[in-house]
Amino acid sequence: MENVLFNEKDGIMFITINRPKALNALNSQTVNELGEVISSVEKRKDIKVVIITGSGEKSFVAGADIAEMHNLNAMEGRELALNAQKVFSKIEQMPQVVIAAVNGYALGGGCELSMACDLRIASEKAKFGQPEVNLGILPGFAGTQRLPRLVGKGVAKELIFTTDMIDAQRAYEIGLVNKVVKPEELMPATEEMARKIMSKGMFGVSLAKAAINNGMNMDMESAYKYEADMFGLCFATEDQKEGMEAFLNKRKAEFKNF
Repeated sequence: MENVLFNEKDGIMFITINRPKALNALNSQTVNELGEVISSVEKRKDIKVVIITGSGEKSFVAGADIAEMHNLNAMEGRELALNAQKVFSKIEQMPQVVIAAVNGYALGGGCELSMACDLRIASEKAKFGQPEVNLGILPGFAGTQRLPRLVGKGVAKELIFTTDMIDAQRAYEIGLVNKVVKPEELMPATEEMARKIMSKGMFGVSLAKAAINNGMNMDMESAYKYEADMFGLCFATEDQKEGMEAFLNKRKAEFKNF
């Protein structure tokens, strides 16, 4: 891998977009490398949480690579968007919990990458925005779909139409990020959240992720039934038995399933 670094520690996979000279902009090679890493990680039962961040102190991902895009024709532009959407959907749908540690600029494709993650923790220095219409295009890596689902249609339209860049505190206020921390606390806080999640019944966490993501795209009655299916599956696991027995016996549960 040239543009994506990855290493694991105690059940956490750390993935770093590594193009600091380009502010970690997403060219096709980087998107494809990210997709390869995700495809490998999603099959691993020993990895419980994935943390995605950007290299350096200035940028998480500053957007897509404009130098690569500017001469594309209509079909090539569509294929670029579809490829990135496919990779980001892998992140959204993988069984592991994915946390974005947003260390700096999360613009365009970078904001879209962060939104594909389950949770977002931002440094106080982080900046978010969808500036695509400044370039005569629109957010094409699912930004027009995920942003309104996170912050509401009106706020999403404002951010996309005006291209306003917002700071981490404003992102927190509108529900785009879960937590804002000092820059030096970003990775410790992200790891702390990862380990807190990992202490739970991960089979239940994974099925809850599926129920939330898939249920959002269903009518309510279908979503209720899907949730009941996921709920029922939990009763086929050791984690359910351990969790309930621990509760009844007033002891700490020792979960093993995933």
